[in-house]
Amino acid sequence: MMKTIIFTLYALIICGTHGFSRASPTSPRPDPKNAPIFGRWLVSQGSWGVLNTLDNHSVPFGNVMSYSDGGTGIPYFYLTITYDPTGMNALRNPKSSFTLSEYELGSCNATTDPQSPICAKITLSGKLRMLRQNSKEAVFAQSALFTDHPQLAGWPTEEERGFRFFKLVIENIFLVNSYNLPRNLTVSQYLQANMLA
Repeated sequence: MMKTIIFTLYALIICGTHGFSRASPTSPRPDPKNAPIFGRWLVSQGSWGVLNTLDNHSVPFGNVMSYSDGGTGIPYFYLTITYDPTGMNALRNPKSSFTLSEYELGSCNATTDPQSPICAKITLSGKLRMLRQNSKEAVFAQSALFTDHPQLAGWPTEEERGFRFFKLVIENIFLVNSYNLPRNLTVSQYLQANMLA
């Protein structure tokens, strides 16, 4: 019993400082009417989301995953292809989607429910592709991910663990950030949005 209490207190202390508190945005919330800028802002400010793949029976499988876009708007991931279904699923069938919520950032009104349309959410869908090891893009993904998530750099690197860098090749975007219909946003508009404007 005492071990359980000690472990619970330890977990609360660690998670209280690292997991349960929501991140704060590092740049101001843009005008929701500017869908490309807003979408890029939401992706650039987040650190995790739900990555969805299809298993070998075509059953949807969602998994909470850390990510980084490295300022590009393209989510990169560090996934194992031997110990977790997400990476294995992507190798069999790359169809995937990735969903983020503004609620994580703490920029939604404290009384706003996460499902409220004014608490923005975005789903990027397309194909989850494993990057060629040591390619320029894999090196970029590693730098972005390990900068934003330093703990990932300490994960086991043995060949049998099968950790690889992946990216989501975006084909469709679903963005809700107001009480209106979902924003009309093309991939090219999203990727070409000038975050410094």
